[in-house]
Amino acid sequence: MKVLHISPSFYPAAHYGGTIYSGHALCNSLAQIPEITLRVLTTDSDGPTGGQRIPVDSFPTSLPEGYEVYYCRTRFGADISPRMLALLWPMIGWADVVHLTAVYSPPTIPTLLFSKLMNKPVIWSTRGALQRWDGSTRRGIKGIWERVSNLLCNPGRVELHVTSEEEKRESTAIITRASATLIPNGIDLPDLNGHRSSRTGELNALFLGRLHPIKGIENLLQAVANTDKPVRLSICGEGEPEYVQHLRSLANELSIASRVDFLGRVDGHVKEEQFQKADFCIVPSFKENFCIVIAESLARGVPVIASTGAPWPGLQTNDCGLWVNNDPEELAKSINLAATLPLEEMGKRGRAWMERDYSWANIAKAMSDRYRSLINYSSTSDQTQVREAA
Repeated sequence: MKVLHISPSFYPAAHYGGTIYSGHALCNSLAQIPEITLRVLTTDSDGPTGGQRIPVDSFPTSLPEGYEVYYCRTRFGADISPRMLALLWPMIGWADVVHLTAVYSPPTIPTLLFSKLMNKPVIWSTRGALQRWDGSTRRGIKGIWERVSNLLCNPGRVELHVTSEEEKRESTAIITRASATLIPNGIDLPDLNGHRSSRTGELNALFLGRLHPIKGIENLLQAVANTDKPVRLSICGEGEPEYVQHLRSLANELSIASRVDFLGRVDGHVKEEQFQKADFCIVPSFKENFCIVIAESLARGVPVIASTGAPWPGLQTNDCGLWVNNDPEELAKSINLAATLPLEEMGKRGRAWMERDYSWANIAKAMSDRYRSLINYSSTSDQTQVREAA
């Protein structure tokens, strides 16, 4: 089974957040399935301006996990690559099934068009882009893009990949000519390295992710200012410089700048150090389709406070975190409550939950089954059309 992943960016383009890590991990696991031959067509983009690029020594690049990545050089802006667009037709022709990632991206409409012309089945990971919140921007342009994309779909050949019931409901309301399958993201399970909650002095809270208004960081800063308990907040991630400066200014206005550390992008052992020193991770987002950092935290034995904008009610049912509204008052109450909870025991329960339900091997097997089902359906449909024409 020949599988082609098409994405505007790919690992190690960590600027784009959790979707990069989950996409990379999925491909690594798919490549271990004997019947799959995998290729990834992407760009060398690693930032929003086009000035940051992944260094590429060979084309394609052969990864040690057993698949090839075609990093095409961007020429205009962050993710417009003429070479990538030129390769779409022959590489889609090579594939038995296409796995498309992203919505409002240059390769999206050409991929859907070429796949339709060649009758290739498509799994489309929209990564929450079709979900809406009060701060959603450019709705008019997005609406036109969505209508064109929808016309290029049809149930049985194009299937949306979603990671929660809420994302499924919102996405299929917009892309009505595609079916949908719910497969969550998986998670790598690192060694715990003896993580322990400090519980002495300040509580260490960790925010890790893209710095963007949808993440609710302003509400989190106001909550920290209103807590009764001493809290130190580490904010790890990148964003537009003007927005990052806005957050720094807000921390100063709230008189909490001495308790908030803006650490920028963290990777590798630096990221692991942040998890190890955290008493809990906090995710105050207005809207998330999955939010990989929640799974990453639980996999490391770190309990989580997440907003109801993230589809994680299991934090409460598995007793490994809190699932609350993201207004400042509710967040402050949750932080105060966390100071009284058995965080270490909660972290252990979260780790057990990740081991049980979110291994990448199981997720890759579920995705492989969907590929095979779509290929079989497409083949049967072709044969039916031939008989009807005869």
